[in-house]
Amino acid sequence: MYGQAAGAIGGLVIVTGVLAAIKDVLGLSWPATVALVAGLLVLLGYGAWRARKLLARLRAGGDAATAAASTAASVAAEETDAEEGPAPHPELTAALVTARIIGRDEIVRDDETKINHVSAGTRYDFLVPPGKEYADVERKLGVLAGVFGVTRTHVTMESSRDNQRRVKLLKLDDPPFTHAFPAPTREEIEAFKGVPIGHDVTGRLVGIESFDRASMLVAGMTQMGKTTLVNGIITCLLIGYGDFDLYLLDGKFCGLTRFEGRAVRYESSEDPEVFESMLDELNARSASRYAENREAVKRRKPKPRFKPVIFIVDETADFFASDGSKEGVKQARRIAEKARSLVSKSLESGISTVLMTQRPSANAIPVEVRDQFLYRLSLYVASTGTAKVALGDTYFETVAPINPTLLDPGIKGQAVLFAQGRSTLIRGFNFSDEFIWNVVDEKKVQPGEGPVVKQLAAPLTPIKKAIAAMEEEGKDFMLFADLAVVLGVDETDAIKRSEKIKKMIGAAVETARVSKGIGYRLEVLQAADRMAE
Repeated sequence: MYGQAAGAIGGLVIVTGVLAAIKDVLGLSWPATVALVAGLLVLLGYGAWRARKLLARLRAGGDAATAAASTAASVAAEETDAEEGPAPHPELTAALVTARIIGRDEIVRDDETKINHVSAGTRYDFLVPPGKEYADVERKLGVLAGVFGVTRTHVTMESSRDNQRRVKLLKLDDPPFTHAFPAPTREEIEAFKGVPIGHDVTGRLVGIESFDRASMLVAGMTQMGKTTLVNGIITCLLIGYGDFDLYLLDGKFCGLTRFEGRAVRYESSEDPEVFESMLDELNARSASRYAENREAVKRRKPKPRFKPVIFIVDETADFFASDGSKEGVKQARRIAEKARSLVSKSLESGISTVLMTQRPSANAIPVEVRDQFLYRLSLYVASTGTAKVALGDTYFETVAPINPTLLDPGIKGQAVLFAQGRSTLIRGFNFSDEFIWNVVDEKKVQPGEGPVVKQLAAPLTPIKKAIAAMEEEGKDFMLFADLAVVLGVDETDAIKRSEKIKKMIGAAVETARVSKGIGYRLEVLQAADRMAE
């Protein structure tokens, strides 16, 4: 502050001295001298401002000329690069941009595209731009089909194993399966890796790797070729699947008759009691196999290998229907629980289930049963809601779904195969009767043959059934009401039901009471089972 004050005083002294000198020289008064000096200073300031502005304009003009020259050079360079850079493939670039698979500033390079015209249509093999992958195309395959002017059923796609960006796309010229493919020969079926179930749109065999630990639901409206498709699957199973036990329940009375000679058990009936009987037999067989598995684990031995069992039911919806009576409702619930148990719990024991229905409505097959199927086949249906029943409620949220309502009902045996999260359009095989008879007649199951008879000769005891059910569900206690389902006790009166169960388990086995009711503890049943052995 001292320094600033001293400077200010010094400045005032100098200014006063300058003004006094000017006053003496010019002989003016003090006001005139101050006015004159102020006017000169303003004039000098204005002149300096004008000079500075003129210099700025001159400098700006030079920069603009430089910028214009630079822009012209850049444009020329870009034009040169464009002439020398990769050219876009016009059709695919426009289609993928329209489908919003790639951005407007991205291209499908012409030198990375191969187009072949095959007998079925046009095959595209190309790379999507860097930053994209084949899954981006697959997710919008239906939209892309619309851009091409066809439906989703006309377009198939596969990815490449060598490049994540490579897309292999086939666009059919005609609707799929306009021309039928010949049924496969025995040699083709035997050479196929797995079980073939139909042709794809190119005529290639399509199937599933194995029915081991797998179940299948086949749904479609009547007269769509469902039984013919399943007959083809059974024929391929007999040829290429090896040795297995076949259980057949023919709700159509004649749909599966051709294979009666190869079945361990064949029933032609629409009676729900027959269906329940077969469920009981297979559930018991499954429980026996689980018991063998547990015993092998306890003794530190390899798990036993079981002969595959395949249970096929035609017109399944009829067996889940109820007549509306109290007893009918109870029976329907009981059958639904047994079917759910078979489909969900028997896969580990080598028992697979195939259910067919021509009424894929929401109440035709109970939800708890439908949700267990790993493989789903839907033939033509009339509505998207019905398709969801057949293929799953979330089917249309999966990758590249195919809507079964788009199938041509005039072409029998077409179906959407949904397996492992992927959809494939197939058409089942239509084998001649002579071919099927030859396959069936190769080896017929004679009465009394097969491991089923041996298994049923020594059925599980009620205690073992109860133990198996509790271990499978991870329970250490089970009420009498739940044990009644496991043991097949059909009694509505609680007291009579508990008396029957006690008689089956053994009066000496101790019961236990919890807050929910009376039942048996797992450890008590295991101890009783060891004592019995």
